[in-house]
Parts: sequence; structure tokens; C-alpha cells
Amino acid sequence: MKILVIGGGSFGTSLSVVLSKKNYNIYLYEHNKEYREDLRKYRENKVFLKGFKLDENINIIDDYNDYVNDVDIVLLTTPTQFVRSILENMKLTKKDQIIVNVAKGIEIKTLKTISQIVDELLGDITKNYVLLTGPTHAEEIALNKPSAILAVSNNEKVAKFVQESFSTEFLRIYTGTDILGSEYSGALKNCIAISAGICDGLEYGDNTKAALMTRGFNEMVIIGEFFGGSKETFSGLSGLGDLIVTCTSKHSRNRYVGEKLGRGYKLDEITSSMKMVSEGVSTIKALKKIIDDNNLRAPIFTELYNILYNNQSVNTVTKILMSRDLKSEF
Repeated sequence: MKILVIGGGSFGTSLSVVLSKKNYNIYLYEHNKEYREDLRKYRENKVFLKGFKLDENINIIDDYNDYVNDVDIVLLTTPTQFVRSILENMKLTKKDQIIVNVAKGIEIKTLKTISQIVDELLGDITKNYVLLTGPTHAEEIALNKPSAILAVSNNEKVAKFVQESFSTEFLRIYTGTDILGSEYSGALKNCIAISAGICDGLEYGDNTKAALMTRGFNEMVIIGEFFGGSKETFSGLSGLGDLIVTCTSKHSRNRYVGEKLGRGYKLDEITSSMKMVSEGVSTIKALKKIIDDNNLRAPIFTELYNILYNNQSVNTVTKILMSRDLKSEF
């Protein structure tokens, strides 16, 4: 099997390492020339995933268009806001090419999910889009820590193919068909993780964090159902599972951003010092417009936006919970 991986960050590298152990031919593209040359020279991702040597069947390439029509699967592992430019530059002609995406976000300028962007740009060529999502950090996947993830597609046959192709002794893959529900749950939990990190930075304790995660999850469901997602999806790996790991893990970039905010750092300071992207920071911009345009009830998301972009005090992340009118939980 041949797999083209577009994106040489932590997750792209991690999946390349894991899939190469299945004797697949991996073609790994990283857009940053300096990083790309280092991958080729050192056979290791010293920036995003130290300590994992790249096997000989992982080929570092300079142009993904040289391979896009000759592989079995195209795997997108870049941040959400870069997906459109990659697809616009992609010279894809192979009918029904399988496109697998791992990014979790909403495009700021169009408010579209990645499946909607793929459909817009490649809809005449392929309907074989698969979202790979769930509670999985790149570091733990590369270390073969037992993990479970979800392959979601409107085409159940293609989802099954990806399931069988990507599963290993340590990586268990389930299938699903609720693409929009899975996309929204994966994107929204990144925002809640920033709020959870703020709680950590303020040293509010486990009680506060649990309340924030639970009420935040409720807002995730409200928004997801509004766009046609299934409530059941949010209770699964792509929703609750991913929310738990992203809000609690030391590997979580979104939680890290929140923790730094809680300790008094400014957003620009935090993001400029990070080599990797916190998807929640950009997703909340798109989400705020979605909430306002559709008059949705989402006080935690709204308050997070105000903290990030309207200079609101980080202390309001819990005040919004504690000062609302007393009422029934559901």
C-alpha cells in the first residue's frame, strides 16, 4: 500500500511511523523547507516528535503533486486553516481517491468544516472523504500506547477500508457515518480545553474543571445537534472521549494555551512561543460567528471568545457558570 501524508507535524510524523511498521510505502510532505530537509537529513522529527527514527520506507518528498494520483490514500495532517490552500493546489485527477483528514477545526473565513471544503473543491473527483478522529495524542500513538480512534465517512465501505488499513495491535479503529457530528465535536472540544486549561492556570481545582467540562460538553451537543449531528456521536470517542483527553493531558496544546492564560500570559505571547498550532484559538473565532448568526445558547464558548479577543479577565471563565440564573440541569 502507498500512503501520501501531507503535513510533517507531530501527528503526521506519528502516523507515518506507525503505518511504516505495516510495510506500507509512506510519502511524507512537509511544506516548511527547513523542517523538510531536517527530516531527510536526520531521519527524525527533531522539532515535533523527538526520539522516533523514520524507517527506510518513509520517503521525504518535495512536492505532493508528484504522488497524489499514484497512492492508495491521501492523508491530510495539517491544521484546519491550511487545508483549503493545499486542496486548491492539489492536482488530483484520480477518480474516487480516498482523502483521510485528521485536523479538527472550522475554517474562519467560510465557517465550513473540512468535509465541506473537500466537497466544495474536490466534489467532482471524489466522495471518499474519511475523518480520523478521537482521543489520540501523537506522542502516545508513536509509543504504541493502546489507543482507540474513529474512521468516519458517508461511504461505509471506505471507512471499513481505512479501519483495516490503519488498525494495529495498539491502535483500535471504529467506524462511523456521522461526519458533521464528529467534525463539530472534534473542533468544539478544543475550545473547551482552553477553558479547562485556564482553570488549571488559576488553580481552581478538580471540582471547577469537572463542572466546566460537563457544561461545556452540553454546549457542544447543542451546537452539534443544530447542524444535524447526532447526540450519540458526542457521547462517543470523537466527542466525550476526545474532550476528556484534550482537557486533561499534558500533551494538549489547547489546554496548555489556557493554562498559560490563567497564569497571566497574553495570547500573543503564548502562541508566538509555540511551534505547534492550537486549533481552538482559531476555531473559537469561527464558532463565535456561528453562535451569533444562529442565536445559539453557548455562554462558555462566548466567554472564552471574550477572554481571547476582547481582553476579558480570565476569571470570568467560571463566573459565567456561577452567576447564571438557578435552574434545572436539563
